[in-house]
Amino acid sequence: MAQKLSKEQKKAMIQKAEEERAKHPKKKSGVSGFETIDQDAKKLSQDN
Repeated sequence: MAQKLSKEQKKAMIQKAEEERAKHPKKKSGVSGFETIDQDAKKLSQDN
């Protein structure tokens, strides 16, 4: 199971994801919202 994150860690991950989206806007894909969130979480966890 994934490690629990503190509120500060979650906020930092969200902020980083939002900044990345602002820098690199994408066309809408056929992927559901939850799948996109999972993919972003994987990317961010690999960066740390």
